[in-house]
Amino acid sequence: MLKEIVKKNRSYRSFDGNHAIGRETLLDLVDCARYTPSSVNLQPFQYFISCTPETNETIFPLTAWARLLPNYDGPAEGHHPTGYIVVCTDKNIGPNTDRFRTDVGIVSQTIMLAATEKGLGGCMIGNFDKEKMAAALKLPENLVPSLVLALGKPDEEITLLDLEKGGDSKYFRKDGRHFVPKRKLEDIILGD
Repeated sequence: MLKEIVKKNRSYRSFDGNHAIGRETLLDLVDCARYTPSSVNLQPFQYFISCTPETNETIFPLTAWARLLPNYDGPAEGHHPTGYIVVCTDKNIGPNTDRFRTDVGIVSQTIMLAATEKGLGGCMIGNFDKEKMAAALKLPENLVPSLVLALGKPDEEITLLDLEKGGDSKYFRKDGRHFVPKRKLEDIILGD
C-alpha cells in the first residue's frame, strides 16, 4: 500500500482550481509531519499554511516551476495550487539552517505522502527567493522559509517510465501528459 502511495506522489504542476483545500486539511498534514524523526530531536520547524485565494496568490508568483520544461511558467490560471505549506526553519533553535536540510526533506515528504493518501497532490518547490518569501508572508526574522509545498487536487496525468541505463532522466511533456523517467531497480542496487 505504501509503495502505491509513493508511486502516486508525483510533482504535480496543474490543479483543479475549483477544489479548495481547507485549513483543517492543512493542519492535519502538518500534524503528520510533527511526528517525524528530527536531528537531535530539535524539531526546528514551523509551518506557514495558506488556503485563502488572497494568500495563495501572494505565494504563487514568488515560486518558479519545472526548470526542465522550456517556456513553462507554472500552472495556468485556474490551475494554480489551492493550498500551500511553507516549511520554515527556526534560527533560534539552530542558527545554521543548512544543518536541517535532511529534516526538511523528511517532514516535506511526509506531508506529501499524507496529501496523496487524501487524494491530493503537490509539488515541492525550492526555487524561490527566501528573503522575498519571508517578507511577503511577514515572517519573524528568526524564521527562514526552507521549502514551499504547493498543494491541490491534481488535474494532470503523470506517467512513470523505466529509464534505460545511461538514458536521459529529464522529465518531459507530450500530448498534454507529463512523463517521468525512473532508473530501474537493477541499475541502482549495489552489493549482494
